[in-house]
Amino acid sequence: MKTLWKYSKVVVLSLLGGISLNAQQSAMERRQQMVELQLAGRDITDKATLKAMAKIPREAFVPISQRPFAYEDRPLPIGDGQTISQPYMVAYMTQALRLKSSDRVLEIGTGSGYQAAVLSQIVDTVHTIEIIPSLGKRAERIFKELNIGNVQVRIGDGYFGWEEKAPFDAIIVTAGAERIPPVLVEQLAEDGVMVIPVGPHRGVRQLIRLTKRKGKIRTRSLMEVRFVPFVRN
Repeated sequence: MKTLWKYSKVVVLSLLGGISLNAQQSAMERRQQMVELQLAGRDITDKATLKAMAKIPREAFVPISQRPFAYEDRPLPIGDGQTISQPYMVAYMTQALRLKSSDRVLEIGTGSGYQAAVLSQIVDTVHTIEIIPSLGKRAERIFKELNIGNVQVRIGDGYFGWEEKAPFDAIIVTAGAERIPPVLVEQLAEDGVMVIPVGPHRGVRQLIRLTKRKGKIRTRSLMEVRFVPFVRN
C-alpha cells in the first residue's frame, strides 16, 4: 500500500462543510462504533478490512444533507440515481476478495468513491471505472482531498474493464449485472478473485464470488443482495 494518510484540520473542515472540530470528533466516534457493532459485531473478521473501515470517513463521500446518517447501516443517495452501499456490504465485499497488500484491484462502479477508498488502504493500487462523469470526477476530487494517491479513476463503460492495466488480482463490481461480463473474467489474473452481484434487472441478485485457478472458473453464491443496475453506454 502506497497511500500516505494525511487528514489535516483544513481538509476536515472542507469535506464536512465547515462544521466544528468537536463534530468531527463525534464522527470519528460514530465510525468506531460502526466498526464495532455493525462489522466486527457480525461476521467481518478480516483485520485489514476493519482497519480500513475505521480509517475512511464515510461522511466525506455523501452529500451534506446525508452526513448526519453517514454511519447508519444502510445505503444513502448520492445523486444521479445512485447510492453509496451500506457499510456492512462494503466491508463484506472487501473481505470476500481476500486481499493482499501487493494486489492490484479493478473496481467497476466508482459511485461515491467510498469502496475504492476502503480498498486503497489495503492494496497496492486500485483502478476504478465510473460511467457517470459527474460521479467519477467528484470521487477523484475527494481522493485528492484525502491524499489517497493509489486510486486511478477512469470515466467509461466498465463492462469492458481496463485492458491496458490488466491482469488484476481482484475485481469488484458494485452494480448489479444480469450476467458476469466475460471480458472481466479474462482480465482477472491467475488465482484472482472477483465479487459481483448477478441477477435479474432490478430484482434480488446473488452476490457471486468467482475464483480463477489453473484456467478453471469456480463460482460460489454468498448471499442475496440488492444493487443499483449495471449501467452501460
